[in-house]
Amino acid sequence: MLAGCTPWPAEDAARWRRLGLWEDITLAQMLEHTARRLPQKVALVHGESRFTYAQLLACSERLAARLAAVGLRPLDRVVLQLPNTPEFVFVFFALVRLGAIPVMALPAHRHSEMAHFVRHAGARALFIAERVRDFDYRAMAEELRAACPTLEEVFVAGSPLPGQRALGELLDADLAAAPAAALPPQPAADEVALMLLSGGTTALSKLIPRTHNDYVLNAKASARAAGIDESTVFLAVLPLGHNYSLASPGILACFASGATVVLAGGHTAEAVFPLIERHRVTLVSAAVPLITLWLHSDVPARHDLSSLAVVQNGGARLAPELRRRVREQWRCIPQEDYGTAEGLINMVPLAASDELLLESSGCPVCEHDEIKIVDLDGHEVPDGEPGELLTRGPYTIRGYYNAPETNAAAFTADGFYRMGDVVRKVGRHLYTEGRKKDLINRGGEKISSDEIENLILMHAAVDSCCVVAMPDPVYGERACAFVVTKPGAVLRLPELCEFLLAQRIAKYKLPERLELLERMPISPAGKILRRDLRERIADTLARERSA
Repeated sequence: MLAGCTPWPAEDAARWRRLGLWEDITLAQMLEHTARRLPQKVALVHGESRFTYAQLLACSERLAARLAAVGLRPLDRVVLQLPNTPEFVFVFFALVRLGAIPVMALPAHRHSEMAHFVRHAGARALFIAERVRDFDYRAMAEELRAACPTLEEVFVAGSPLPGQRALGELLDADLAAAPAAALPPQPAADEVALMLLSGGTTALSKLIPRTHNDYVLNAKASARAAGIDESTVFLAVLPLGHNYSLASPGILACFASGATVVLAGGHTAEAVFPLIERHRVTLVSAAVPLITLWLHSDVPARHDLSSLAVVQNGGARLAPELRRRVREQWRCIPQEDYGTAEGLINMVPLAASDELLLESSGCPVCEHDEIKIVDLDGHEVPDGEPGELLTRGPYTIRGYYNAPETNAAAFTADGFYRMGDVVRKVGRHLYTEGRKKDLINRGGEKISSDEIENLILMHAAVDSCCVVAMPDPVYGERACAFVVTKPGAVLRLPELCEFLLAQRIAKYKLPERLELLERMPISPAGKILRRDLRERIADTLARERSA
């Protein structure tokens, strides 16, 4: 296994194989199995373009050979930052076929996050779009290359700058053609296949190494829980670099099952619901902000949604009333999908009772997922009592990449991963209640208070600050910055946001409200009382709404 990663204990690995959970196939072989079985089935749709399983396999294998020819090697780390286009799918499968390891960045990430990913992974290459809306990724790539000695190659979907490579030239050929050069052997199935990003409980995301064996299981188990089969038409709306959109269940669950994936060009109701009607979509994975906006739109009522069977919600808990409205307005099943990029995925069974469908956060998708709820002393609590969720199993990692100190805190001595979420358990069904750590969950995007506070403290006008979650009816939570300014200094929210953007962070991390204080509430131990600030802003918002 790649140096810096923690393998499963040998006895556990042997048990997963004996039980058939680990199939000893790679993600590329998973696609190959489906392509052999259903070569002419449409696998991927984007705009007017359609690709069969045979074409998808041939294109990704040819691209893998060409990437090998220009110098990419097995175990090279490669940061993948492409939008939801066919190029994302081709590149992903080409990299895992080659044995290179994609680090799954998101289009929203900017210089600060991207430099961290490249440096921490020791990445040799970067795959980017030319431009998305008003942001030019090529210029950022050149800054990264200048600042990160390991970064040698930049591949651009579009027109490259001098010294960068045009991805289109590597893809421009007959889809049915054989690879232009010999491919290396398939990587080992228990080798790292890709690296996901943690939710960012520390200043910057940790890297989560997922192996071929565990991620194939992740995809297939999630597919079963979502009822995905050859008849499924899945609409991919959220970024494919997310674990949710990639394999939980996401596109990999679909490709494992012979389903059809439709890539949406946007996330508004105007972009999504015509696609549902046109392509007879059966399954959509979404998140609280999107579902809320769609439910308040008059667009869905203007389209034929009779094909739509399931709307999934992930990232943050969807309120029971909104789940009822999904069922009533769109006449489909609202399925809650709760889990972590580190492993454990929970989904509400499609045939569950109303109570579970409307209230719970699901149960593990694999019967061999171990879960337990513990108190502050690490002792298990009875069913129905809240505590921290711990888990281990055949697709939950045993350690982050090159992070021994973090691993010591995040994993128990016997290999359970500490989720950091407070939940209640009834049998195998979970009910989420919050979290232990200071993360802001903005519609599924996790914002580290530490990271933003550290940047705010760099502002010349700031003496102290604390960033907390404030309740929001659309996103669930947004970031509120409490600031004590230096004597005589003046600070306003637009100025603060402009300063933070200059630090080149993703826009979704910006505080959306600024509260100025004379002094911070401090505990006897000298710590800022975050709970007091969360309660203060919640009360303020409640008064404003009632005024």
